[in-house]
Amino acid sequence: MKLQRHGAIACLALTAVLGLSACGSDNNEPAGGSASGSAAAVDCGKGTLNAQGSSAQKNAMAEWIKAYQQKCAGTTINYEPSGSGAGIQAFIAGTADFAGSDSALKPEEQPQADAKCAGGQALNLPMVIGPVAVVYNVGGADNLQFSPATLAKIFAGKVTKWDDAAIKADNPDAKLPSAAIQAVHRSDESGTTDNFTKYLSKTAEADWTFGNAKAWKAPGGVGAAKSDGVASKVKSTEGTISYVELSYAENSGLKMAKIKNGAGEFVELTGDSAGKTIAGAKFEGQGNDLKMSIDYNTKEAGAYPIVLATYEIVCSKGLAADKLPLVKGLLGHAASTEGQQELAELGYAPLPDAVRTKVEAAVKSLA
Repeated sequence: MKLQRHGAIACLALTAVLGLSACGSDNNEPAGGSASGSAAAVDCGKGTLNAQGSSAQKNAMAEWIKAYQQKCAGTTINYEPSGSGAGIQAFIAGTADFAGSDSALKPEEQPQADAKCAGGQALNLPMVIGPVAVVYNVGGADNLQFSPATLAKIFAGKVTKWDDAAIKADNPDAKLPSAAIQAVHRSDESGTTDNFTKYLSKTAEADWTFGNAKAWKAPGGVGAAKSDGVASKVKSTEGTISYVELSYAENSGLKMAKIKNGAGEFVELTGDSAGKTIAGAKFEGQGNDLKMSIDYNTKEAGAYPIVLATYEIVCSKGLAADKLPLVKGLLGHAASTEGQQELAELGYAPLPDAVRTKVEAAVKSLA
């Protein structure tokens, strides 16, 4: 089911909880307007920009780059979907002008990243909401649903057959084969893995003892590189289960499971259900550092609990003079109403306007 079909409902949920004034899709300013988020606000730079990181945001970044380059001739923007961990390391090493990451900088990474920002700090700027789907390929078994404990047991290697009692308990009416489960995880460091394992550690502590990290820590299973690789592996291999961003699940036509939330409901992944969880997110950063904390144990009725905020990691100050206009121009477009609307057909949830305007202001403050 396409996320954009539920966008208006998701926005209403976000508005109610966060006190938002409007959702991006409701802002139809004329192109010549001077208000925040209008097409006229695009700031064109010249030259080349190199960035890398999250493969979860690859499709969104490709759309933003295409739109920006159409508006701004003479620019070359390269985004390599190398994975969140590789992107952050490239930013720290100075080989990426900004990094995409599905997790905010960790405490041990922050000072290393700050050191690359002369006179400033490395900011975590959420650019898009990416719901994470639990996808599977089990012949004859449709509409599967999982509790956190069952998911934790599967990915920890404690449940190894599709007809295990734990899976049957979650799916009493399903026809489950007596076949081996092949749990697929990211082989590269990934913010999606960090968020998925954080979800398991917060909701199934007794069954998931591996904490959360960008690198997969649990034994067993099989690794696949990047989001494309995970989706391809599940699509082509019977008996598999994995986690991948909604856009990749939709593009590959994968079956997506319902997930049990803190209220005890098995919930389908839609824009409405993802929006209800995002509505409970809180800002943890200070000033223009906008890292968010998500409640994976949400008890909000109808809330789908596995969602992530995908970030751009960028210097608040200290960008090279020839890079600054490009970074501000591209990320300014991404944070604009127009830039967020471009995500509607790609399986992402646009930022609620109260968050979007904070991100847009932070981008404008870059120096």
